[in-house]
Amino acid sequence: MKVTELVERFARPIVEAHGCELWDVEYVREGSEYFLRLYLDKEGGVDISDCEAVSRAVDPVLDEEDPIQGSYHFEVCSAGLERALKRPGDFQRFLGSPVTVKLYRPRNGLKEIPCVLKAYDDGRITVEAGKETIAFEKSEVALVRLRVEF
Repeated sequence: MKVTELVERFARPIVEAHGCELWDVEYVREGSEYFLRLYLDKEGGVDISDCEAVSRAVDPVLDEEDPIQGSYHFEVCSAGLERALKRPGDFQRFLGSPVTVKLYRPRNGLKEIPCVLKAYDDGRITVEAGKETIAFEKSEVALVRLRVEF
């Protein structure tokens, strides 16, 4: 089982007990250091006190469970307004929302397309950009992120 799956398994109930939703678990190498990050969401938004409370509650469990060999930095963050959509449920939840689709290769000269998410079907996404409806295969898409419009 992957580190992120192990951490998600024991962190989710702790996060939910603090009134938040566990949006994502990320374990990444940045330069020579490793980072374990929990991303939180909550109705009305996550603030620093939410992050601090969850961090203090999860930290001793991380020490006990010891899912990672070696040293790493542990961070608890808000998922943010312009969060990445990764799981099928994320896409379903945000149908009709403004997003930015980042592509591996340009389409019509663009690698980033501001649009509205219209459909999701097993990795294939359909968006509306202006008056045009565009479908992307999973293999074309590097990232889909919510887009905040002001």
